[in-house]
This record gives sequence, C-alpha cells and structure tokens, in this order.
Amino acid sequence: MPTIKELREKRANAWSQAQEFNNRHKAGETMSAEDDAAWTRALDDVDSLGGEIERLERTEKLDKSFAEIDQRTEVIDPNGETADGKRDGQYRAAFEKFVRHGLGELDTEERALLQANFSAEARAQGTATGGAGGYTVPEGFWAKVTETMKHFGGAIDGAEVITTDSGAPLPWPTNDDTSNTGEQLGENSQASEQDLTFGQKTLGNYTYSSKIVRVSLQLLQDSGVDVEAFLARKLGERIGRIENTRFTTGTGSSQPQGYVTGATTGKTAAGTTAITFNELIDLIHSVDAAYRATGRCQFKLHDLVLAYIRKIRDDSGGSGLGRPIWEPSTQAGVPDLLLGYKHTINNDMASSIAASAKTVAFGDFQSGFAVRKVSGGQMMRLTERYADYLQVGFIGFERADALVQDSGAVKLLVQAAS
Repeated sequence: MPTIKELREKRANAWSQAQEFNNRHKAGETMSAEDDAAWTRALDDVDSLGGEIERLERTEKLDKSFAEIDQRTEVIDPNGETADGKRDGQYRAAFEKFVRHGLGELDTEERALLQANFSAEARAQGTATGGAGGYTVPEGFWAKVTETMKHFGGAIDGAEVITTDSGAPLPWPTNDDTSNTGEQLGENSQASEQDLTFGQKTLGNYTYSSKIVRVSLQLLQDSGVDVEAFLARKLGERIGRIENTRFTTGTGSSQPQGYVTGATTGKTAAGTTAITFNELIDLIHSVDAAYRATGRCQFKLHDLVLAYIRKIRDDSGGSGLGRPIWEPSTQAGVPDLLLGYKHTINNDMASSIAASAKTVAFGDFQSGFAVRKVSGGQMMRLTERYADYLQVGFIGFERADALVQDSGAVKLLVQAAS
C-alpha cells in the first residue's frame, strides 16, 4: 500500500497536469473536447487520491489519538497511592471483564462497582422516563468514542463545544454585537450607554444511540484483540453519523437546531442549478469582516457540491486569470483551500444544486454554532438476544444538543426558488 507521502506526490503531479491543460487557454476561451476530457480525468485523479489520503490520515489520526488516550487513562494498579485512582482502575478492569464475558463472570465486588454506575436515562423537559439505560463507561473508553465521532460528518468541526457533567437544561445566551459601535466624545462630554442585547436559548440533552452492534463471542474471548478500541470505533461512527445529521439540519423542535436550519441567508444564487464565482465571493463578504478576521472562517458543503465548485474558474465573468478557485494541498497538515479558506465536507448538507437548496455554508463556526454534550456515556451488553448466533450485542448512548448562537457569524448560499 502506498504511503501518504507517495499519494501526496501523485496528487501534486495530477494537479500539475490539470493546470497544464488549463494554462494552454486564455481566460474565456473554451477547451477542445479532447483537452477538456484530459483535464477532467486529471481532476478526477486529484479527487480520488485526495479521498484515499483523507481515509489514511483519518485512520492514522485515530490510532494516534487512541494511543494518547491509553497513556492518559492507563489502568491504575489496585495498590495505587490514591483512593480515587484505585477505584478508577478497579472500575475499568471490571468494565472490560463485563464487556468480554458478561455479568456472570464478575465477582460480588465487581458487580457492585458496575451497578453503582448504572444510569437509567430519564428525559429532561418531559414527563416520561425512557427505558434505555446502561453502565457508565470508563473515561478512556468514551474518550475514544468521542474521538471517533469527531471524524464523521463535519458538522461539529470548528463549533464551540461545551461539555457538562449533568443533563439539566442549560440556558445559553445569544448575541450579535457587530452592528454596535463606540463613539467619539467632545471635551467634558458624558459617554452614552448602549447595552448589549442578548437573546436566550436552551441547550437540552437529546439522547442518541448507536443501535445494536453485534460482536462474535470468539472476538470477545480473544485476549489479543483490543475490544475496547473496536467497540469505541463502531459506537462512535454510528452515534457520530446521527448527531451529524441533527447538528446539520435539525429543526430545533424536539431535536437540536442544525446550523443549516438556524443560519440566515448570506447570498441567494441567481440560478436554481448553478453556482458562480461571484456568488461565492458575495457569500464570503456577507459575513462581517470582524468574523473573517478571526482566522476561523471556513466553507461547509456536500462532496458533490464541492465537485461542482472545483470546476469553477475565476474567469467566470470573462475577465479573470482563468485559474480554478479550488487549490489542493500538497503538504501534510495544510488543508485544501477554496478561495483561500479551508473547507469541510458535510454530506448531510444538500447533495444537489436545486431550487431553494441551501448548498454552501460559510463563516466562523466557533462564534456562530454551539454544541452541548453531557459528559460520559452509557453502554448496554445484550448477552442472550443473539446467543444462537454466538454473538453478543452492544448499544451505546450519548446525550447532546446544538444551536446557532450568533446568526451573524455563519451565512448560507441558497439557490433561487425557481
């Protein structure tokens, strides 16, 4: 398998070939059918190599993060110096034994440790008690689940993330102060007042589950397999996907408010099925310069919309230099850029450029979008349900919410209605 470095070199060569075809033509001229096909093939190579690099980098980052988590949360010797350390180590050991072998293999003390950390989920802001519940997982395990979730979807990328110990409703102030200014005072003049105008929303704690993940008994009983990492990835991927959907397009009623739902329109495209260079420039400048100056602004869009935008050149008005507005990175740690800004793929956004579709988001997501997570998570082990398949079921839970906290910080490009 080629290394990431080798793939980057191939990608750089493919991009160079694409640029050669592009540079043969003056701005505004149309490529021949042959050159256009070769240019498209080169761009397709850039795209496929980029996807392969992204997958390898994601795996590499997760492996590195998991190793760091293991170092931070290494099982503490029962003879450790602190009582808290001793309890944490004993609980983690009991939890791992429970995952591999079930409650039947635990002694009385281990059962008591687990039972003391069993949580039956009760819904906040409601009268019904949920039937879901599970054992609170050790810090290191859930840290791995959370780390995996970060790599799926893109909605949470750049957002302000708040972690709370409890799931109690959390009042959250909202504010856009960019229209307020100071004043110039004359000699011996009194300063006037202008209070900040705050709104208020509430961050709740909607419960998300991984659905049931089935694992073979042979895998669980093999002491050489890192079951914790395996389950953390599976649970994290599934919970990450559903949360990404809600954090993107959630209605805000009985579910989180996604940024696509809560953000306002920055630019309405002239066409229903087209996006132009000038419209993307207008979208960028619809976000106040104060937010753009933070250095945190980025685009978010579906991969298929990015594929369309990558073919736009800055000669779309007939007077530019004819260069693509998207630039691939050829260096590790440096992101691909769209009009000079980072972009994040979020496939829960509109996948096609169609009438009234909200196709592109742009802005400072840390200022504009808040995600609340309740610390820790729970997991249940379903021993008997799949016994005839020689499998065990696991299901994980996390509580989270989200909202747009500053509508001036993130703006949308919306296609024409008709």
